Amino acid sequence: MKKEIEKAYRNIVEGLGEDLNRPGLVDTPARAAKAMEFLTKGYNENIDEIVNGALFPTTSNEMVIVKNIELYSLCEHHLLPFIGKCHVAYLPNSKVIGLSKVARIVDVFARRLQIQEHLTQQIAESIKDVTGSLGVGVIIESQHMCMMMRGVEKQNSVMTTSCMLGAFREKQSTRSEFLALIN
Repeated sequence: MKKEIEKAYRNIVEGLGEDLNRPGLVDTPARAAKAMEFLTKGYNENIDEIVNGALFPTTSNEMVIVKNIELYSLCEHHLLPFIGKCHVAYLPNSKVIGLSKVARIVDVFARRLQIQEHLTQQIAESIKDVTGSLGVGVIIESQHMCMMMRGVEKQNSVMTTSCMLGAFREKQSTRSEFLALIN
């Protein structure tokens, strides 16, 4: 697959009118292909393998929050980056997930061609499925290069999306607690 991606980048660079024999561009198609494979590695990752059994029994039913998880993704419309932070909360139902696994789940879905709305929902549903929690809340705040570098060129725009499942959707008090704790 890398060779196909490399060939596509060769076509793009040549299509721009550049000379692939120019010293700065000789290895660019291969480097770009390698970068794209890394940026979309989420397609080759599996949630069960990421979690790897890191679920632990608990008697706590208090909210667990992991906030300010850095994320990097690619807009599926323009293949330009969007960069931001993700806040994840859940209400345990007899088990908690290893702390690093929350960030890894965010990365699995972020490292795919995405729109932020779907990314937010995929993370929330995955955390709920894996933990069996009573509810999950996910908020993502990010800046989209497709808005900043092209089009309307708005440098300070931030997109915020949320997905509230279970108790986070059903109980205003749970949702309010989450929002207060991440701000």
